[in-house]
This record gives sequence, structure tokens and C-alpha cells, in this order.
Amino acid sequence: MDGKRKSRGISPALTRLRSLKKAVAILEQRSSLRPTLALVLGSGFQDCLAGWEVETEIPYDQLPGFPPVTVAGHAGRVVVAKCQGIPVLTFCGRAHFYEGYSLEQTTFFVRVAAAFGIQDLVITSAVGGINRRFKAGDLMVVRDHINLMGTNPLRGPAPPGMDRFVDLTRAYDDVLSRLLLQAARGLRLRAGPGVYLAVSGPSYETPAEIRAFARLGADAVGMSVVPEVMVGRQAGLTMAAVSLIANLAAGRNRQPLSHAEVLAIAARAKTRTQELIRAFVGLYGARRKVGWE
Repeated sequence: MDGKRKSRGISPALTRLRSLKKAVAILEQRSSLRPTLALVLGSGFQDCLAGWEVETEIPYDQLPGFPPVTVAGHAGRVVVAKCQGIPVLTFCGRAHFYEGYSLEQTTFFVRVAAAFGIQDLVITSAVGGINRRFKAGDLMVVRDHINLMGTNPLRGPAPPGMDRFVDLTRAYDDVLSRLLLQAARGLRLRAGPGVYLAVSGPSYETPAEIRAFARLGADAVGMSVVPEVMVGRQAGLTMAAVSLIANLAAGRNRQPLSHAEVLAIAARAKTRTQELIRAFVGLYGARRKVGWE
């Protein structure tokens, strides 16, 4: 009985800290590699590790604090592997706010990455195209974002040693973003910079909402990325993001919107996204060797 009373008295913050330390310890035990780069593979990017030299794979359900992933196209595992000799920590799939989790839960992996020693985090996702210059299958390197999810992942006490009031003026790093664009252009892929607008989901938007988002300056709309970037910046990570235009947003698309369409476009873009990430990692490794100036 005394043990039960004590466990009930453990604060959520302490529970999260313990889960964080345990998750990092498992990564350190299972991998001898200590990468500085991490990737988040969202819809449209799940096959990007093909041909990589995998050292270890850990399902999310073996890592404390990682919520189960329930969305098709999200594998739900951590992979530590080498690409062109460069070690990379990869989160294959993510949990989403719309699945019923808190933003604190969905962004937990970002804090694990930072505690594991990651310095640079690149996030991938599938989005709906708002700007008419984007076609289904194009790539958008995120240069800025608009948060319309209705909440903020930084609410509540800041973790020890971290600032509550995080500056997001340069949330997306210029150097990493240029490397993503350079990789795309070197492969002759259709890619350009854009503003990502985040909504909570899971329903798709109305045509009126898309027209309003366009007037706000959004180029694409999605249901992730932004909370992860905000937490990453608080944790001191350098961030970048690239999105696959997996469908045209409401009012631009003559067909009903569906997740099946997203997965179909992603499947057709598989080779492009694989080549993009591989080329980016190569450029990243070369840049680290000569410095980041």
C-alpha cells in the first residue's frame, strides 16, 4: 500500500524524465554509433533507408515514453544506420496529436534525440499543396511555419536548463535547408521553399479554410512537423524540414481527399524521396568535414 501511495505521488515531470533517461540508455546500449544527425521519416519517406547499413532497430514499444503509432505508413521504430559511411539516427514514423495523444507525448522522441547527442534534426512529412506552383509529387523545403493547431507543445514548466520563451525567428536552419534544396536540384527533382501551416486534424480542411490559409501566406498544410520543430529548438537542436506534396488541398483537388491518395502518391514518389535523403546525407557529411561556416 505504501508503495502505491508513493507511486501516485510521482509527478508527471519526474515520470517523463525517468522515461527519457531509460530510452536514451537503451539507445546507448543497443548502438555503438553516436550520430549527430537524426531524421524523422513521415508519410512518403518510409522507404528511405533502403540500402543503408543498419546497425540496430528498436520498435517504439521497447522504448519508454514512446506512444504507439496507429497510422498507416508509419512503421514505429528507431533505426541507427550508416548512409555513405555517415551514422544517422532515424525515427521511422511518428505519433500524431490527432491520434489522441498530447503534444508532449508526440514530441517526446525529439527530447530523446537531443539527450542522445543529436545536433541536427531533419523532419519529413506529407502535406496538402495550397500554393498553385506546387503539384502532387513535388517537394517543399520548409522555410517557416504557421501554427494553427490550437495549442503549443511548450506549455507548462520548461525542462531544467531550457528556456520557456523560445525564439522561433530562425526555426528552420538556412544551411540544412540549402543542403536539402541542393540535393533536390542535383537530382533534378521539383522542389522549392515554402511555409508550412499546421492544423490538428484528422479531418481535411474545407475549401474556405484553404483560401484563408493561402491569404495567411501558407504554401502547404499538414498535421505534424511544427510541434516537433518547436520542441527541437527549445532543446537546442538545429532543425530543417522537407515535405512531399502528397495531394492538392481542398478546392484544388477534383477528387475527394483521402489518406489512401496520400499513400498512393507517396508510393509513386518512393524513388525520389529515397534519392533525396541519400543525397542530402552525403552533402551533410561533406559539409561537416569542412565546417559549417
